[in-house]
Amino acid sequence: MTQDVQFSVEANPFAAAEQVCATLGTLTDALFDQHTSRHPAASLSALRTAEHPAAEALFALPLAPNGPVHTALDRLGTVTTAGTGRPGTGARLTDRVVTALQARYGGGAVRGAIADRGTTSAALFQLPVTGEFADAKLRPPFAPALAALAAGQQTRQPVELPTGAGAEVRLVVPPGFHSLTSPGGPPGVSARTVPPLPDGADRTGGSATGGSASGGSASGGSAPATVAAADELARHLAEVAEELFSATGPEPRRDFAVISATLADLIRDAGVVYAGVCALELDDRASDAALVVSLARHPLPITALATELATVRRHAEVWTVLLPAGPAAVLVEGRTVPVPGPLAADGQRRWVVTSAVQAFVPLPDGGTVLCAQLSTARPEDWELYTEAFAELLKSIQFGWDGVPVPGAAAAVPAAAVSSVPTPAPAPAPTPSPAAAVEEAPAEAPEERPVHLRGTPVRVPPADFNPFAPVAETPEVPAAGGDQAAPDAEGGPKGTPVMVPPPDFNPFAMGGVPDVSGDAPATRPAGAAPVADPFGTTVAAEQKADPFGTTLPSQGPAVPPPPSTPPVIPAQAPPAAAAAAAAAAERSSGQGGDAEEPAPGKGTPVMVPPPDFNPFAIGGLPDLSAPEPEPAEEADAEPQNRPFG
Repeated sequence: MTQDVQFSVEANPFAAAEQVCATLGTLTDALFDQHTSRHPAASLSALRTAEHPAAEALFALPLAPNGPVHTALDRLGTVTTAGTGRPGTGARLTDRVVTALQARYGGGAVRGAIADRGTTSAALFQLPVTGEFADAKLRPPFAPALAALAAGQQTRQPVELPTGAGAEVRLVVPPGFHSLTSPGGPPGVSARTVPPLPDGADRTGGSATGGSASGGSASGGSAPATVAAADELARHLAEVAEELFSATGPEPRRDFAVISATLADLIRDAGVVYAGVCALELDDRASDAALVVSLARHPLPITALATELATVRRHAEVWTVLLPAGPAAVLVEGRTVPVPGPLAADGQRRWVVTSAVQAFVPLPDGGTVLCAQLSTARPEDWELYTEAFAELLKSIQFGWDGVPVPGAAAAVPAAAVSSVPTPAPAPAPTPSPAAAVEEAPAEAPEERPVHLRGTPVRVPPADFNPFAPVAETPEVPAAGGDQAAPDAEGGPKGTPVMVPPPDFNPFAMGGVPDVSGDAPATRPAGAAPVADPFGTTVAAEQKADPFGTTLPSQGPAVPPPPSTPPVIPAQAPPAAAAAAAAAAERSSGQGGDAEEPAPGKGTPVMVPPPDFNPFAIGGLPDLSAPEPEPAEEADAEPQNRPFG
């Protein structure tokens, strides 16, 4: 597939397997026709893996290295195994297999190949093909069978393997698929019985009588196991061609077998452990699909892998699901795949839009990922194939020897941890007060925060039972004298706090000394500043607020309020009023008519005396002042003479 920059072919370890899946889709579209033998659609969905007695014990089957890589079981499907401990020898098989198949079918030109060229390779058929991402509007829906995998379910624990076996995976491919990979796998993966070579054959592995497809001798010092693997793959591809084209002549069988054989090395290099095609008949019409299962090194955890896929493949829909084997990422997207001209019936290159689903399942070793993908050009059969694909994912089982892959993301692989259900940790028992006292270090004194004056009390903890019987323990005064220390046998539980006194003023300005009678007027030097309980002010010694919610005082400090109210002195009379009063006294002392002073300019006002009471009731005598004594006049006559 054509990848984005972040998910390019070099950076994407799954790109080669995606290329194989696109190539198989090209083969089914170009080579399958109305004469192809097809299975009924019920064969793909009628059987359920969980109903088979061997479904839960796939590792009990004698598969590789003592048996085949995949084998067919009645009423179950094809059981496939792959592991990291058997990489194979890497021997090339394409030329040997192509030569054996051409000899089997009597030679002749394959579709799209030139008869007299003398070579038969994948490049001759313009293979492999590279698909492209289709528009988001062509993306298939996330089928209900795939969405059901996101529901919580029980996970299996990996089967314990002997040391050195690495990580191994086994799964069941549903019936209806025809495998294009050998049942014994590539050379060096499984133990094969080397067949006897024909008379006159080179014991090093080549034929002394027949030439190879590349024009040279097949002899090249190949190991006997490589010869056996090539012979096995050639016989297997011939059998598959007989099944698919049983109603036609030998030419379609030869074309399919030889073209599939040219992809043998490409499939092995891509890390593919199973590659197959499906030919079904549904409602009197043909339906095709391709399936590829591969292993690749990828150390990212499943959550990081799903995030990467969703980031670089914005046209796709990515879900994180939970399989019986552990967590996995499932991707659904549309792809456009080219059909090369040499393979097309009319010789013209064209494009086919396919629907693809791809699942990524990390192995327990923490560095390997199983990638399974299915594609079809029949969008009307999307739900049918996704149901079979979901059953394949449910059948996955892991085995592991417990040794993580060098260079994995973590010492304990995330895949192994997430795939094994771990019980929730039991809650720790609540320690008793006595045990808490015994466990606490004796040399660590309790740190008391600086707070305002108050009474020390204890706030009960969350598990405090007010109805529990209280043990009669004597209270031991603490060193500070303001709170009781907990008894060694069981003292009061709670958090010590200070209750403010009744005269506590929460709105008092911080930094202002207390000038009341029961407190010193000035704070001693070095004493801790008084903390503001509401955090609304900042004292002079307090550090600046880092969040900028309050502002330190600017300018001089506020002077303290006076302790007693000041005495207001009596108001002095004006000079003009004093002069007028003195003149009145002189005139009254002389008696007779006095000469009035000349009126001055302005409006006369009356200035109240210092003892003037504006709230006094008018007309009432002032009882507080002493009564003046009457003056004795010798010649004064009484006003009333009763005797006349």
